[in-house]
Amino acid sequence: MAKKDIFDPKSIEKKWQEYWEKEGIFTFDRKNKKKLFSIDTPPPTVSGKMHIGHAMCYTQMDFVARFKRMQGYNVFFPFGTDDNGLPTERLVEKEKKVKATKMPRDEFVKLCYDYLEENLPEFIQDWKNLGISCDWSIYYSTINKHSQKISQKSFLDLYKDGRAYRKEAPSIWCPACQTAIAQVELENKEIPSTFNDLVFKVDNKEFIIATTRPEMLAACVAVFAHPDDKRYKSLIGKTAKVPIYDFEVPILADERADPKKGTGLVMCCTFGDQTDMEWYLAHNLPLKMVITKDGKMNKKAKDLEGLPLKEARKKIIDQLKEKKLLKNQKKITHLVNVHERCKTEIEILETKQWFIKYLDKKEHFIKAGKQMNWYPDFMRSRYNNWVNGLQWDWCISRQRFFGVPFPVWYCKKCNEPVLADESQLPVDPLKDKPKKPCACGSKEYEPEKDVLDTWATSALTPQLAIELMEDEEMKKALFPMSLRWQGHDIISFWLFNTVVKSHFHHKTNPWKDIAINGWLLDPHGRKMSKSLGNIISPQDILKQYPADALRFGAGTTKLGDDLPYQEKDVKTGKRTIIKLYNAAKFSLIHFDKFTPNKKFVNWELYDKAVLSKLNRIVKEATEYFEKYEYSKTKSEVELFFWHDFCDYYLEIIKDRIYNPDKRGKEAAESAKQTLYLVFLTILKLFAPIMPHITEELYQQYFKKYEKTNSIHRTSWPEVDKKLIDKDAETVAEVVNTTIESARRAKSEAKVSLKAPIKELIIEAKITQDQFSQVEEDLKKTTWAEKIFFKTLPKDKEKDTLIKIVL
Repeated sequence: MAKKDIFDPKSIEKKWQEYWEKEGIFTFDRKNKKKLFSIDTPPPTVSGKMHIGHAMCYTQMDFVARFKRMQGYNVFFPFGTDDNGLPTERLVEKEKKVKATKMPRDEFVKLCYDYLEENLPEFIQDWKNLGISCDWSIYYSTINKHSQKISQKSFLDLYKDGRAYRKEAPSIWCPACQTAIAQVELENKEIPSTFNDLVFKVDNKEFIIATTRPEMLAACVAVFAHPDDKRYKSLIGKTAKVPIYDFEVPILADERADPKKGTGLVMCCTFGDQTDMEWYLAHNLPLKMVITKDGKMNKKAKDLEGLPLKEARKKIIDQLKEKKLLKNQKKITHLVNVHERCKTEIEILETKQWFIKYLDKKEHFIKAGKQMNWYPDFMRSRYNNWVNGLQWDWCISRQRFFGVPFPVWYCKKCNEPVLADESQLPVDPLKDKPKKPCACGSKEYEPEKDVLDTWATSALTPQLAIELMEDEEMKKALFPMSLRWQGHDIISFWLFNTVVKSHFHHKTNPWKDIAINGWLLDPHGRKMSKSLGNIISPQDILKQYPADALRFGAGTTKLGDDLPYQEKDVKTGKRTIIKLYNAAKFSLIHFDKFTPNKKFVNWELYDKAVLSKLNRIVKEATEYFEKYEYSKTKSEVELFFWHDFCDYYLEIIKDRIYNPDKRGKEAAESAKQTLYLVFLTILKLFAPIMPHITEELYQQYFKKYEKTNSIHRTSWPEVDKKLIDKDAETVAEVVNTTIESARRAKSEAKVSLKAPIKELIIEAKITQDQFSQVEEDLKKTTWAEKIFFKTLPKDKEKDTLIKIVL
């Protein structure tokens, strides 16, 4: 190939990405009233660069957006960034080498805003480089004024409905992040520990209680035993002396005490774990907090004061050993709750927090889950399991800095909350004042310093996107949205919380369909993480491979599956791109003096067969895409292109196209019309998956005939039932089998594929007339000098028998 014809995928990517944006190919038509398809796009967390999970999730989602656009839908495909809260704070602290707690709040917040303004364009560019077909003009940030207003209004509405409340209550607390967190932000982590058998005394008699947390002894408020445990029935109602601290606590009965765990006696500390919290509430126990918000012991722990928890545990174990109050230790590994952001073991502290009340609606949310279409369907069970396992109302306040402020002040006189007027939104209580005095008449206020949990804002992504529209009718038409696409790891975070807010605000589900993608694992099947050093960067992949090749690899994984990253899939994508380009250069050069004829009917038999199979592929590909089974669409189209089209069809029609005087102009015309229709259809079927190469070839060879400015604005192929001919396909299978046998025979004989075949003897379950219609194609393709054909009886075991004489 001449140097000027060297194919450079990178140059065409940039060219067409700029063209799409300039021409508005993917712009949502805000005035068009045709059928809508709306996608609730996941806003990626701004915590660095796009990672491989982002690349896979968004690419798969983009397959659907492009498919629906070609089906004629007005596709609403916005883009947002989740850039408030802890991830952004940590990123800014790392990049700017500062600590939020060590500088004035307003300075740190300004630093965060400045960082986002400087770095967001580069962050978003990663998505554009992949060819994601969002309408980039429909953009929101979860921290911008637009989103703050919507999020704050949501809070005001929930407060007015009695759903948002503030209370001093046991809350899940992260000592490292020094903020309350929600149940959804917990992860289970296995850690090594010890079961410690401690001596408690009742009437000077020793009883053993096993615990993993002896540092909590100062917070002990009760001892529990199961009411049916005969060993301890006589103790119920008495008091037990707590070791080291020598104060007494009541011994109570409760069915939550497991007779089979440890010795059956359990100490209740406020709060060692969630069961302690349940006992505290159920039995109206006193509150004894011994842990500070930064994860250290307070003065109630006496000589443990100021020690971090693990150091305090070691010290008190030494004290127990010294006083012979530790009878035994057993090494164990057990599951503990950690904060999913920083992996720190959580504590339960009594703090004043804002909550959304939703435990009373669990059955309602289960029913809501049943009303949505889940792809794959089994993912609904994860949603159900989460809802059924809920034990806490949703804690929505965070003791952070860069987030959406609560639109609340507190009256200094009566301590009642004073809410912002809706006309003030968005509001920052640290800078702004209420419009009205408190109900008690006071005008002196204390601003709320906490910010909203980022999920309390992200749970409004349908509204954040739709409210960017000016037309009220369009807003109504877009909600509920058509599709939510997301990972299975945030079903309990983003999906459930969005359902909650949608039902509280709109009394309906937020979407019709839910598509759940899996994780992309490392090549060894492990989850990618910085600690393992196994992260695969999409930016690095794109330095080596075309974007379409990475997209092709993303199309290999099934919806919902966790699968290892396989570079071979990306390599296959690259080979497919090159094959498409070369096939076009080889075959479509004949289109210079060609006119497509949509009414053409004089097809050669083999052309009929290819068109018939292609129509079946179109039917299957469309049905798969409708169910978001993009991997099956990709697989079917890939197989047809490589096998039916390249391996056989292009070879078979060469003689007809190159020698129209010998083979007849009608036969040549049939080949050209078929080639045009088949190649264009292949490009359309591949277009959602590999948008750049398909656009390039469309623009070079088809645009002048199709008159549409982009392949992505052409119509998705429709099935032409008149072209389906199963008999023709049967004949084609005989032809293909014969060609494959001839190639194999020549390869085994180590002769050229163009070496002549002296005799080609074929027996097959087709008629002589059918064979006669493909005989010349077969003779030219196999280089056969003589062909002998015989029809096989239908009762023969084999369909085709072939004998080759070289």
